[in-house]
Amino acid sequence: MKITPGKLSGLKHVSNERGVIAAAAMDQRGSLQKALAKEKGGEVNDTMMEEFKSLVTEVLTPHASAILLDPEWGLPASKRRAKNAGLLLAYEKTGYDKTGPGRLGDLLDHWSARRLKEAGADCVKILLYYTPFDPKDVNDKKHAWVERIGDECRANDIPFFLEFVGYEEGADEKGFEYAKKKPQIVIESMKEFCKDRYGVDVLKVEVPVNMKFVEGSGVYGGQKAYSRQEAMDLFRKAAGVTTKPFIYLSAGVSNKEFTEALETAAQAGVKFNGVLCGRATWKDGIPIYAKQGASAFRKWLEDEGVKNIENVNDRLKAASSWFQIYEAEPAMAGA
Repeated sequence: MKITPGKLSGLKHVSNERGVIAAAAMDQRGSLQKALAKEKGGEVNDTMMEEFKSLVTEVLTPHASAILLDPEWGLPASKRRAKNAGLLLAYEKTGYDKTGPGRLGDLLDHWSARRLKEAGADCVKILLYYTPFDPKDVNDKKHAWVERIGDECRANDIPFFLEFVGYEEGADEKGFEYAKKKPQIVIESMKEFCKDRYGVDVLKVEVPVNMKFVEGSGVYGGQKAYSRQEAMDLFRKAAGVTTKPFIYLSAGVSNKEFTEALETAAQAGVKFNGVLCGRATWKDGIPIYAKQGASAFRKWLEDEGVKNIENVNDRLKAASSWFQIYEAEPAMAGA
């Protein structure tokens, strides 16, 4: 597949020299505010949100190829990133519409792909809640929404990262019953959004299994949804349905669980192109920041946070370059 010069340049800026995306994610907004407020036992203001994001960015980006931030509280942090790290900016509002079915998303009112690019973004990221099991009308709206954003990113020649998170209304998405449906939700989503009509350059995907229900995994809870062999087959099956580069998201799981998922992908021979890893790196520092303040949090990040990101980076030795997919020679990608 050929890629335009602007998109190639943007992808290069968020990747390491091998063409692997080793990015940190710090675009959490509503969930981060709630978590901080719970630990603090009080309100969390804009200054705290900006400070938290800036500390994560400053300490972790020397160990990352890029950072994903939001333009609401993340712009001061974007100025504090390491010189080697590219910038992805989120374009969607936090959360989703709770007034009707389908967890429909919305875009930030004062932003556009053009404005995100002007603010320094190398790439634009969108989060979409998606399941192939939703009514056709709901998914039709979502398909049109993604097409519009794809066209906007094409017009501004900036890479489009689509993150999709599966769900089921009324279900416990961390539970056993959902774990059995998760592979199909991930696989069908990857199959859908690699179609050219959407203009997506990189798919940001969930791992296709819940590691807690993989028999014999390090986080196995005793209830089996898949054997180790079945889990590896599902990783391969998901990877096999897409023609686009894809990276794994950590989806709020622990560092141990996420790194084991990456190991499983590697053992299955899956050619994934990197990660965008957020909470698995820094979420255990939330109580430190809320109760002990910025300098204690910085110390924790410099120790535990860096260890967490290095754990993930170690597993990226098995990741594949996206250069071949977009017919970019390493020398050309470095141009």
